[in-house]
Amino acid sequence: MNIAAGDRAERVGPAFTVDGMLVARRRTRDAIRAIAASVRPGMVEEEAVERAKQFLVDAGMHPSWHPTRVRFGPNTTRPMKLASAPGVVLRDDDIFFLDIAPRVGACEGDAGQSFVVGHQPEYQRCVDDAERLFHEVRAVWLRERLTGRSLYAFAARIAKSMGWLLNADLPGHRIADFPHAAIHTGSLADFDAQPSELRWILEVHLLDPQRRFGAFYEDMLLSDEHDD
Repeated sequence: MNIAAGDRAERVGPAFTVDGMLVARRRTRDAIRAIAASVRPGMVEEEAVERAKQFLVDAGMHPSWHPTRVRFGPNTTRPMKLASAPGVVLRDDDIFFLDIAPRVGACEGDAGQSFVVGHQPEYQRCVDDAERLFHEVRAVWLRERLTGRSLYAFAARIAKSMGWLLNADLPGHRIADFPHAAIHTGSLADFDAQPSELRWILEVHLLDPQRRFGAFYEDMLLSDEHDD
């Protein structure tokens, strides 16, 4: 990809503002934490999805520009483009993740995070490593300004060294004022230029090598000053 093509891929629409994107990010991340706090063992996954959707509506956010996802246990390994196996119940010692992408005003939010209920050290390690890997990749982006393709190659190597598989079906994507798809639909992992902040979502989906469970973490590429 040449510089001109990279510039085209990072264009934004007329409603894009830095403040708007940061507000969308903050409110989306706050929603993740609030929704996760309402998830309890014994709950069926479909019920959790409906709760998440209703929370976004009640919070005054457009429910989603992609499907609202809450995935329990074995469904945490499934590709995002595939529907969950139905009727999965969260156990007392289990893992789950949320992936929500509400619109806040004209701007797109997108966040994903994994959680453990009960006590299962292997699940907790996967959850912690997914977030840690995100921050390691983001640090490389900040320090070395690698291309999107190089960032995901780095992520795959580090995931393997941690003892996990990196799911290549979640390769990151653009974000902007709605709809970003009118500007660019390519993935971050295929982006052969240096991604700019406030325009890309970095996704990390770690899988147990036996594909029994997985953990997911995603956030916007931003500098350290915006960390929370």
